[in-house]
Amino acid sequence: MVNPADPPQPTGSPEPIGQPMLSGPQLRAAADTFDLLSSPTRLHLVWLLARHEYDVGTLAESTGANVAAVSQHLAKLRLAGLVTARREGRRQIYAVEDPHVLTLVDQIFEHIAPDGSLAPDPPTPRHPRRS
Repeated sequence: MVNPADPPQPTGSPEPIGQPMLSGPQLRAAADTFDLLSSPTRLHLVWLLARHEYDVGTLAESTGANVAAVSQHLAKLRLAGLVTARREGRRQIYAVEDPHVLTLVDQIFEHIAPDGSLAPDPPTPRHPRRS
């Protein structure tokens, strides 16, 4: 007997044609990455660092957060591999170098208008099912 509260069961092939299945570790890693970027301050840091290299003091000034908080956010982002750091004298200089992270950040802000609403759709759809 089918319980109406149960989610519908997929029919046919469990994997989209021509597409590999996502593994549990992939899904967890992606969710963890989105979780890190769900903090407005961390997302702002990544956006800034995707455009230029900065030290922690400049990042704190740019985001309006204090240096200690920015340092903690940067430590989490570095640990996740989203941000890199190099020493320049006594300062740590931070950057985003991973092209995937750069694309992700650029794509989300192309999708979000300055007022926080969704930006208009691009003239040609990019989704493989719609092309």
